[in-house]
Amino acid sequence: MGTQWRDTPPEIQEKVLEGLRQMSPGEKLNRVGELNRAVRAMAVAGIRQRHGSSLSDRELRFRLASLWLSRETMVDVFDWDPEEKGL
Repeated sequence: MGTQWRDTPPEIQEKVLEGLRQMSPGEKLNRVGELNRAVRAMAVAGIRQRHGSSLSDRELRFRLASLWLSRETMVDVFDWDPEEKGL
């Protein structure tokens, strides 16, 4: 079966893996998209919790991008310094 998940009983892990094996590539891709949207929504919620819900869309997008892009990229491409603005 491969590596055992630390937080999942082996019989449940096997059911999950079997479900994944039965999914088409398109279904798997859709699932990845759903998970990415969920991660992005949680990141936005965290940003709003830390900086308030009155952030402009522009600042929210910059703060979100700064979670994935390096400081150098943010400064060079967007002229926006996450260290100066505070994460």
